[in-house]
Amino acid sequence: MSKTAQIFYQEKLAGLLTESDSGYEFAYDREYLADAAARPVSLTLPLRTAPYRSNTLFAFFDGLIPEGWLLDIAKDHWKVNRNDRFELLLLTCRDAIGAVSVIPVEENVV
Repeated sequence: MSKTAQIFYQEKLAGLLTESDSGYEFAYDREYLADAAARPVSLTLPLRTAPYRSNTLFAFFDGLIPEGWLLDIAKDHWKVNRNDRFELLLLTCRDAIGAVSVIPVEENVV
């Protein structure tokens, strides 16, 4: 089973982040890459057409997840395991501070 999130950079769809049994993948959206004003979502994820793959959640995305008491509130509110980093990312980073937002695919309206 896999979970997918749309990654927005300054309200523009930048790419898709997917968690599956084989790990994580982040791929920039082709239209986003074609935009001359496109910027990488992170210095650790430069713009490119090939997807990024990792066995662990990319450090940039993991860093968006709240810490401390705010994480405790989120964990208790949604009854999610503190170690399920991808689920925490999906639940807590819709309106993250900064230019990047994480929107679960099942919540997107076409």
